[in-house]
Amino acid sequence: MSKKTKKLVMMGLLTAMVFVLQFVSMSIRTATFSITLSLVPIVVGAALYGKWAGAWLGFIFGVAVLLTGDANAFLAVNVPGTIITVILKGTLAGFASGVVYELLRKKNDTVATFVSGVLTPIVNTGVFILGCLAFFMPTIREWAGGSNAVKFIFVGLIGFNFFIELAVNLILSPSIARIIKIGRKEKINV
Repeated sequence: MSKKTKKLVMMGLLTAMVFVLQFVSMSIRTATFSITLSLVPIVVGAALYGKWAGAWLGFIFGVAVLLTGDANAFLAVNVPGTIITVILKGTLAGFASGVVYELLRKKNDTVATFVSGVLTPIVNTGVFILGCLAFFMPTIREWAGGSNAVKFIFVGLIGFNFFIELAVNLILSPSIARIIKIGRKEKINV
């Protein structure tokens, strides 16, 4: 099998995994949102195939979030703002994961995997926060019921969700590193 064919097949599998994991994760909720399990294949794809592969997988994650209905509360408020926020948060998280992995891999592959695995949920959540600030503050103030709207974003909207996503990526980092090593070996043997 050629290198291009193998990459195409692997990206297809990772794309399917992102999509399926987002739908499966709909049953795992913390208050407002479902827990994102899709970040793991995004990190793997970004490490194996680069920042643009990570961006593609993050984009697919964003599309899946929109299709699962996980963003419906925001869609009811501002459709363009929701679409921009959801697509950007996934795409930028995947892209950032790939950039950081590429930069750190030369020094230490395991550290690169760990740091990119940690960075992915941070960027995903960070862009979500920026989207909330840019597109939804009047509504968030209403949802906060007179309390501090920014505090509501961090406690009411993000809550434990971010910490669980971060923990999942931290716990799975050794497995991710192993998958990447196997994937790199397979790329070399092609």
